[in-house]
Amino acid sequence: MTLTLDAPRIVETRPLLEVHGVSKSYGPVQAVRNVSAHAYPGEVLGIVGESGSGKSTLLRMMNLEEIPEAGSYTLDLPDVSGNLLELDRFARRMLCATKIGIVYQNPHLGLLMKHSSSGNVAERLLVAGERSFATLRAAATEALDASEFPLDRLDAPPIELSGGMQQRVQLAKAIALEPALLLLDEPTTGLDVSVQALVLDTLKRLQQDRQITMVIVSHDLGVIRTLADRVMVMRRGEVVETGLADQIFQDPQHPYTQQLVHAKL
Repeated sequence: MTLTLDAPRIVETRPLLEVHGVSKSYGPVQAVRNVSAHAYPGEVLGIVGESGSGKSTLLRMMNLEEIPEAGSYTLDLPDVSGNLLELDRFARRMLCATKIGIVYQNPHLGLLMKHSSSGNVAERLLVAGERSFATLRAAATEALDASEFPLDRLDAPPIELSGGMQQRVQLAKAIALEPALLLLDEPTTGLDVSVQALVLDTLKRLQQDRQITMVIVSHDLGVIRTLADRVMVMRRGEVVETGLADQIFQDPQHPYTQQLVHAKL
């Protein structure tokens, strides 16, 4: 096996995720235009850009929620082949339930707010075919514990929890089946600074412990700098720059990237 050093960690040369030439329009607005991206096993890819840059639309395509007008999407996993954008709705749903986890900026998109926290996690396991109550309860408890959720609140519904705790329930649900790919859409937006730090610490620990490939979208460069190995910068639906995180933050090349970095500094 050939190895390369094009990321801070040594990674396999064959990407886990490859998106090639995807485009997506909403009426006259082209949200994503001919975008390509890849992520290696165990790598954290950060996607940054201002609101409306297309980054969240791209992430939803990776979660097969949005199907582009053009392009391809592949995952290098056992029993997964071909262009995933061509799968039927049931096959897409099962693939996302078992191989891909997602944490949304708005917990209402990922959780049943009036159901128990453990029940929310168990729902993902039910979709994958698990029916034993004891197994569901044990697996949900394990996932919530890994997300550093207080286990004395297992039966509390998310609607009664803080924003930070809601994000932990989403994270537990996303990792319950040990997905190969974890997608994070602005996971710390709206949280207090101290809570943001706790959520980021949890994400870093999970990535290090489990070596999950992550794609994280954020307009907050501090979040991306904390987590990402490699960074992709988007503007008006296009990729304007990509590179190792240190290079992007220390020596940005594109004027828009320079503007983003200097504004943060």
